[in-house]
Parts: sequence; C-alpha cells; structure tokens
Amino acid sequence: MSRVSVEYKDHIAHVTLTRGDKMNALDDAMIKAILSAGQEVAASDARAVVLSGEGKSFCAGLDMASFAKMAHIDPREWLMARSHEDANEMQELALIWRRIPMPVICAIQGVAYGGGLQIALGADVRIAHPDTKLAVMEMKWGIIPDMGGMVLLPKLVRSDVLRLLTYTARPIGASQAADWGLVTKLSDDPLTEAIALAEDIGGRSPSAIRAAKRLIDLAETQPRAEVLMAESAEQVELIGKPEQMEVIAAQMQGRKPVFK
Repeated sequence: MSRVSVEYKDHIAHVTLTRGDKMNALDDAMIKAILSAGQEVAASDARAVVLSGEGKSFCAGLDMASFAKMAHIDPREWLMARSHEDANEMQELALIWRRIPMPVICAIQGVAYGGGLQIALGADVRIAHPDTKLAVMEMKWGIIPDMGGMVLLPKLVRSDVLRLLTYTARPIGASQAADWGLVTKLSDDPLTEAIALAEDIGGRSPSAIRAAKRLIDLAETQPRAEVLMAESAEQVELIGKPEQMEVIAAQMQGRKPVFK
C-alpha cells in the first residue's frame, strides 16, 4: 500500500501522508516513501510544496512495530551512519524539507507527535488547526528526539521551552504551540490555507524565492561576514535577469507575472 502521494498542480507539489487509518504513523514503508517523495519534489520544477497528512491527524510519530524493532537491531549501526550528507535516514525525514530548494508549507491537524512533529518542523511554515496537539514525545519511550529535532527546535523556541517539551513529553495545544514558535499560525482549515499560501508563493519569481530560501538557511547558521557576502552574491544573480524584469513589467502593467 502506498504511504505517500505526490501530485502537481499549477506549479505546486502536494505531498500527502496516506496512512490515515493509522494516524499516518511512521513504519519502514512510510519512512522510505517520505524520503522518496522529498527527493522527487527536490528534483522537480515545483515552486512551492504543501505537506499534509490524510485523515484525522498529520502524523502520530513512530508506530508500535517500529518501537518493537529497536529491540532487535544494533542502534549504533542503524543511527551513526551518515547516509544523507550530514544526516542519517531518520534525521533526513525532517531535514529533507529544509534541503529542497522551494518553500514547504505544512498543514497540521489532529496530532503531530514525536517524529511527526519533527517532520513538520522541517517545513518553512506550519499552519495548524486550533484543536491540534503537538508533543516532543520521545521521552515517553525513554529516548530523545533524534530526527533532526535538535537542529530545528533551538531555532524556533526558547531554551527553557525546549527543555520543558523535551523533558516532559507533554502534549500542548496549537495555541500554546503558536505562542512558543512551534506553529506559524492557526486556521480552521489548515490545508486550504496552506494551499492558498503555496499558490501565493508560486506566483512570485521562482529564482528569487529559491534564492531567499538558500539565504535564510545560511543566515540561521553562518557568521555575519558570510551572510553579507551571500546576500550580495544571490542578488547579483537576480537583478536584471528575465524573471526580475518580468516582475517589474507585471507590476507596471497591473497584471500577474508570467514565468517561463
């Protein structure tokens, strides 16, 4: 059975977790399908991505069979190998959405627990239903967040909030999550709003949007001088080029730009 679907419409890639009867819980097949979907979208000419889960929840994290599997494998062999640049397979589930060149908007409903939350954190923007519950759930099972969470979480929340969420594994509501920075905004229809935002982004200069994502990612991790130089280098490749000239022409003519 397929675990993830990828569809393209009007330059938007729609990536949907399709194990809704299991709250889109992560098993081996789902893990491989998510990575495959991310790789496919990264190689596409999509201008934005909507990431969502079918059914009542976005993703409940690892399923029970995956926890049972841990008793029969060598964790060092499983986790220490770097199979995706600087990450292992599990970490890439979240980080791949930061690696792909176009913005990712995640629509969240139901629950986003453990690995499910970390996948959502990989998106550029997260829109959640007000009734959504979120949790850094790993401590419930005697482990730590290890799917890229410790790269992503410190950029979103204060240190004391990160420690509270990690030490207690307590679910929090979407409103609290928004106050703390885990969620960008709330919506009664997060998928529809995510699609609308993706369409807005998709109507802007594709080269400028991709440059902006590269620059933001670099700005969050690199020293001042490197960021300033990157600003200049990215701008040089945009000014006066066909897409920028089309944006200016469209603005002057009161129409939507058309990008080839």
